[in-house]
Amino acid sequence: MIKAVRGFKDILPGETEKWVYLEGLARNLFQAYGFHEIRTPILERTELFARSIGEATDIVEKEMYTFLDRNRESLTLRPEATAGICRAVIEHGLHARAKILKLFTMGPMFRYERPQKGRLRQFHQLNAEVFGSHAPGTDAEVIALALDILEAGGAQKLRLELNSLGCPECRPRFREALKEFLKKVRENLCEDCQRRAEKNPLRTLDCKNEECQALYREAPCFSQFWCEACRKHFQKVQDDLRRLGIEYELNDRLVRGLDYYVRTTFEIKAPGLGAQDTVAAGGRYDGLLKALGGPDLPGVGFAIGMERFLLVARLPEGLTPRLDLYVAALGEEARLWVLPLVRELRRQGFLVEMDQEGRSLKAQLKQANRLKARLSLIVGEHELKEKKFLLRDMETGEQKEVPLDQGAEFLKRELRDKKPERKR
Repeated sequence: MIKAVRGFKDILPGETEKWVYLEGLARNLFQAYGFHEIRTPILERTELFARSIGEATDIVEKEMYTFLDRNRESLTLRPEATAGICRAVIEHGLHARAKILKLFTMGPMFRYERPQKGRLRQFHQLNAEVFGSHAPGTDAEVIALALDILEAGGAQKLRLELNSLGCPECRPRFREALKEFLKKVRENLCEDCQRRAEKNPLRTLDCKNEECQALYREAPCFSQFWCEACRKHFQKVQDDLRRLGIEYELNDRLVRGLDYYVRTTFEIKAPGLGAQDTVAAGGRYDGLLKALGGPDLPGVGFAIGMERFLLVARLPEGLTPRLDLYVAALGEEARLWVLPLVRELRRQGFLVEMDQEGRSLKAQLKQANRLKARLSLIVGEHELKEKKFLLRDMETGEQKEVPLDQGAEFLKRELRDKKPERKR
C-alpha cells in the first residue's frame, strides 16, 4: 500500500465541510472589507523567495522545497503567499487599477520542517495584502480583519502581540547595537544563532531555544532606536486599535521569520496550541515591491494558518448538508421516468439521491434512512400504471399520493417547505 508523504495530509469528507465553512466566513469578511480574490501558482522561480524572504532566513536556507526542472531552472513550491502576490501585482500591473489595492487568497503552502500540531509540510493559509497605503490606520484595519475572521470562526481568548521593526532609516542603528550585544554572548548561543549573528542578526531574536531567549532579555530593544516617524506611526496604530476596542500587548522582542517586514508587525496567539500558539501573523512590508522590480509602493498584510484555525474554531453542528430527497425507483421503466425529474430538482439546488442498482424497496428505504433523507419518493410499475407516486416523510412515516403530472412542481414546494436555510 502506498501511503501519503510524511507531513502531507488528506482532508477527508466530514473534515472538508469544516474547511469550506471557515473559508466561507473568511471570504465574506474579505469582501466586506473591500478585498478581491487572487489565485497565484503554487510553483515559482526560486529567486523570488530568496530576494523577498531573505537568503539568510531559515525558510530559504532549510525549509523550501526546491528542485531543478528539465530546463535546469530552479523552481520552488511556495513557502508563503506574499512574494507570489507581489510578483503577480508587478507582472500584471495590478497596482495601476486602484490607488489602494486589496487582495486576498486561500491555498496550500509548503515548508520542509518537522511536522507538528497544526503545522504540516503542506499547510494552508488565508492571506490578505494591501498595497499603496502608508497610513497607520491601514495597519489597524488589517489587524481588525484578521481578528474578525478568527472570532467569526469561534476562536476565543485571542491574544494580539504588537511591535514595530523600524524602517531603513532607524533599523541599521538597532542592527549594529544588536551585533555588538551578540558578540558578547556568542559563546553561549546555539549553533543557529551563532550563524545568524553574522549573516542576519535580527533573526536571532526569532530563535525558539529557551537558553538563547533568556540571553536576549538583555538585548537592545527596537523601541530604543525608532526614528520619530516610526514612533509616530506606531503610536497611531495603537490609537486606532484602542478606538476599535482591540486589546493588545507590546512585545519588543517580536520579529517575523521573513526579511521583508518593516514597522508594524504582529502575531495573534490562541490558547490550547502549545508552544506553537500563533494562529495568525503579519505586518508591513514597504519596499518589497520595489525590491522585486516593481513600483515603490508600501504594503501590509497577514496570514492565518488554516490548520491551527481549525484547532481553535468552534463550529456549528450540521455542517454536512442533509439529503432532501431519496428516490426509490422500482424497475427499469420507473428508473427511466425519474431520471429527468431528479436532474431538474438537482439543478434547482436540492440534494437528491437515487438508486441505480435496481435494489428492493426495503433496501432502498434503508439506504434513505442511512443518508438521513427528509423525504422519499417511491415509484414502480404499479405507480406508473396508476399515474401517481408515493411521497413518504422519513421522520413521521406519513405517506401521500401525488399525480405524476404534478410531480415536479409539487416536489419543489414540498422540498422548499422542508429545507432549512443553508449555513454559509
